[in-house]
Amino acid sequence: MTAGLPHTRIQLTFTQGTYPMYRNFKIVPNIIFGRGSFNQLGDVLRSKRPTPDSTMVFVLDDVFVGKELEQRLPLEKGDLLLPVNVDDEPKTSYIDQLVAQIRATSPRLPDGIIGLGGGSAMDIAKAVSLMLTNPGSAADYQGWDLIKNPAVYHVAVPTLAGTGAEISRTTVLTGPEKKLGINSDYTLFDQILLDPELLAGVPKDQWFYTGMDCYIHDVESLEGTYLNEFSRAYGEKSLDLCRQVYLEDHADKDDKLMMASYFGGMSIAYSQVGACHALSYGLSFVLGTHHGIGCCIAFDQLEEIYPQGVREFRAMMARHEIHLPRNLTRDLDDQALETMATVALGLAPLWENCFGANWREVMTRERALDLFRRM
Repeated sequence: MTAGLPHTRIQLTFTQGTYPMYRNFKIVPNIIFGRGSFNQLGDVLRSKRPTPDSTMVFVLDDVFVGKELEQRLPLEKGDLLLPVNVDDEPKTSYIDQLVAQIRATSPRLPDGIIGLGGGSAMDIAKAVSLMLTNPGSAADYQGWDLIKNPAVYHVAVPTLAGTGAEISRTTVLTGPEKKLGINSDYTLFDQILLDPELLAGVPKDQWFYTGMDCYIHDVESLEGTYLNEFSRAYGEKSLDLCRQVYLEDHADKDDKLMMASYFGGMSIAYSQVGACHALSYGLSFVLGTHHGIGCCIAFDQLEEIYPQGVREFRAMMARHEIHLPRNLTRDLDDQALETMATVALGLAPLWENCFGANWREVMTRERALDLFRRM
């Protein structure tokens, strides 16, 4: 925390009579972990095909089209392979387009949506599964607990590790007015399949930036005012695994990173992220910066808030010869910078977790603008 600021703890409780009431949150109910476990995907889905004409939709990052992973998909007659492009952060308009495409292929709902790829592909799968059962546009549901109807059964198969998208109750989307997740218990996957073998061959920069999303989750959770022993237990383990992956040499680093991502997501499930993620949302909304690299760019400017974390992050960058993009905001006009600040400062729970209830006195608009100018 910033020097001189009290490190308060906010209890996530309210009282009913003389007894405290605690947040009751859901987690992913079914998890398979292990090398080679991708081979079990067909068996998992078979139990969710109630009739001979049941259909599944495989939401596949289009980087895998024509590659081995596509050939291994357990497609059955009538299933839809839906390649998705994640060159840009997922947009609400893109979700609406994909939902319309699925509805045009069949008069009935699919029996399952399977998301295969990194955080963006998994977020797309979550959003599509929600919007197939809820009316309107995905933009209508950017916020907390706005979804009214349960999603179509949906499964995650991550091919990157670090975002925690496989375990989180949000699907992060950029809408016409803001970048904000659809946060709902219905967003959670029904099944995740964690196969470390699927991380093989990930480009180094992408591996680093995605993994740092997890590392930053941990720092923000462990140094936040919402911290509790539930979050601490998961966050400390995730942080330890990240250090093993990025500061040491381990043959099973992919297994460790995949579990770090899971534990990091669990850590923020009962707490919250903080300043870095809020700023990264502003950066992404205006410049389209991908989430992982956006978090790294923002985090590198936050030594005054997370001093130990930023120093360790820089040591990790040096060890893996990672060079962050610089001066992204140098040529932006005042209006663009103001939009960044508006998006970032609109994420009140993140700032409250970082600074406490008086966060507006600490993270002023001018301070946020100054941070963006440094990026």
